Amino acid sequence: MHEPAFWHRPKSWKSHLLRPIAALYGAVAAQRLQRKGFDAGVAVLCVGNYHVGGAGKTPAVLALADILRELGETPVVLSRGYGGKLRGPVMVDPLRHTAEKVGDEPLMMASRVPVVVARDRLNGVAMARSQRASVILMDDGFQNPAIAKDAALIVIDSERGIGNGYVIPAGPLRAPLPPQLARTDALIVVGGGDASRDVATAVAAREGLVLSAHLKPNAASVAALAGKPVLAFAGIGDPQRFFRTLRSSGIDVVRERVFADHHNFSENEIEALRAESRRDALTLVTTEKDLARLHEGEELSELARAIVPFAVTLEFEDGGKLRKFLADRLFRARGTKFLHET
Repeated sequence: MHEPAFWHRPKSWKSHLLRPIAALYGAVAAQRLQRKGFDAGVAVLCVGNYHVGGAGKTPAVLALADILRELGETPVVLSRGYGGKLRGPVMVDPLRHTAEKVGDEPLMMASRVPVVVARDRLNGVAMARSQRASVILMDDGFQNPAIAKDAALIVIDSERGIGNGYVIPAGPLRAPLPPQLARTDALIVVGGGDASRDVATAVAAREGLVLSAHLKPNAASVAALAGKPVLAFAGIGDPQRFFRTLRSSGIDVVRERVFADHHNFSENEIEALRAESRRDALTLVTTEKDLARLHEGEELSELARAIVPFAVTLEFEDGGKLRKFLADRLFRARGTKFLHET
């Protein structure tokens, strides 16, 4: 779905009218956050958002997986597989599965790190442990109390922040902010904007770790588009961030096309984009996540060959501080689990 524009306006009559419903939704969500989760038996690090929509969570999961491996860990990602048909638990195989089956984000990540898709997260934990996971990286699930978290790392976009600060449907928050802040161990602020400044201050006041990070374009992606006018399209939570990243990388974005998050592209839509790009001598470019959804059949895959994927990675300003945080949390988690077992 497309996010309503009023979610990101300080004042809106639509938001005002929806606030009573939001209060009820928020009360239920806040109470749900109080529940005690199941002990997975291995360390669990949750990467989440305060709100619906994009913030850079998938690049954050991949970056954390790389750091954990550098620390000698064996991370396995646990995802619900949003948008996929399989309930799981299932290990995602990029050669066998499609986004239609397991979801676009798990499919994209599975080429870099083992990924388990499971609607029932407890079943997913069992499969992750069967893969000898030393740590489970939960992709989302911050507001879900089913599994106890040893650390919660929240990703926030510095340009968007938390919108108007209201709970769904009056705003983008999944639960009231105070109980979410109380469960935040680290905040990852992506970009150089100031819309997330108040949230970062609140996390720091609770002695949470605040980390700055930025999206770094892949050099090969930039080289493939250098000097070429492009038609950029995206069906992600925050397509404008994608377009900004392209432009800040020196890419000549002539035209933009926005689709709903997790949009399932049809052959007609891709053919129309290709026809438009040929007519105006433009190069088609999209995100890796969008490209993962363009392999649902031979014809669609063939059409996708003309599209350049723009790959990015998340880089932290102070990687040493993050490594220390992760090592400390893993040490503490294992000590707690050892005491419980004895």
